[in-house]
Amino acid sequence: MNTTPTDLSMFGTDPLWLVVLKAVAIFAFLMASAVVAIYAERKVLGFMQLRVGPNRVGPRGMLQTVADGVKLALKEGIIPKGVDKPIYLLAPIISIVAAIMAFAVIPFGPVVSIFGTTTPLQLTDLPVAVLYILAITSIGVYGLVLGGWASGSTYPLLGGLRSTAQVISYEIAMGLAFASVFLLAGTMSTSGIVGAQQGTWYVFLLLPSFLVYLVSMVGETNRAPFDLPEAEGELVGGFHTEYSSLRFAMFMAAEYINMVTVSALATTMFLGGWHAPFPLNLWEGANSGWWPLLWFVGKVWAVLFLFVWLRAVLPRLRYDQFMNLGWKVLIPVALVWVMTVATVLVISRDGDSVATAVLWVGGVGLGLVVVAAVAGLVRSRRRATLQGPPPSAPKPGAYPVPELPSREDSRA
Repeated sequence: MNTTPTDLSMFGTDPLWLVVLKAVAIFAFLMASAVVAIYAERKVLGFMQLRVGPNRVGPRGMLQTVADGVKLALKEGIIPKGVDKPIYLLAPIISIVAAIMAFAVIPFGPVVSIFGTTTPLQLTDLPVAVLYILAITSIGVYGLVLGGWASGSTYPLLGGLRSTAQVISYEIAMGLAFASVFLLAGTMSTSGIVGAQQGTWYVFLLLPSFLVYLVSMVGETNRAPFDLPEAEGELVGGFHTEYSSLRFAMFMAAEYINMVTVSALATTMFLGGWHAPFPLNLWEGANSGWWPLLWFVGKVWAVLFLFVWLRAVLPRLRYDQFMNLGWKVLIPVALVWVMTVATVLVISRDGDSVATAVLWVGGVGLGLVVVAAVAGLVRSRRRATLQGPPPSAPKPGAYPVPELPSREDSRA
């Protein structure tokens, strides 16, 4: 356990021009990451599904996302009748602003020199920085809820209500996953948590928390297979059905920026932050200068690839299955793991080696429980998708319709 106090004295002392420079750099990084992520997702999905993907605009289709952005900017912004116009216009702004603000306390690297000024590669930090991130991301759901409610239509309203229940449920599991990190690191400062992982990353010591967070972050960002607030088969387009032009683009940008944010948070909390992975950390200068920025971005994109991979291989879950997973599996496992970590840290009197051994053994056991629960849920959903709905009895007097051939009959 890290018992050294976190030094936050370097934050809040930067000159104004440097604060503005950092803020602009973070904004540019997020917008560029969203543009690249959209293109990368299309190409990776195309590769996984044996098709080409974007290949017309620019070399290998690299400018397709830019063309889509220009198209959305030039389209007419249609406002349907019956909407609550002020809230309807405000909702996408809330979503994208909350997504960008959460990145203010994410550390990109160690202390460096920028134009002769020594400063950490982080906009700011707080003693409760992770709680700030949770609070800001919770505000982001208001954009979805208000957008669905203000549209004055049934399907957007249902999408907004689904998003509310989904985010509230998975915020609890996510907060409990972070609680074990707070206990082990002894701080809620993001820079302090990264510093505490200089030796062993928390993905190894707190494996159940990491797995719970992975599932929660996919549900938090409304991504497949948990994209239930915008399930096109049920809700047309979900909460943004009545949006077009730049307002729709803002919702879409907020989704991808949120993906980058939760990926950066996973990197900070469990993957060592900007620390170099093995065997690069054997190099003496790997964790100094501007090199850590490269390791940080590489880890973020590794987690972003997980989003694309899940979208390509998993079917969308039913809403009741998704909520059962959160309340009946993730939250109980996270609670048990928090109590386990707290107990180990209190009763461990023989040094960190005993605590580490107990965390390894308990973490693998609870981690297998989470993996088995998610795998069983996906397997049952796939089986139900392949079998189709059960045949319904014909109404009295109705014309008899023969049943569709089963999968086995078609193979025969």
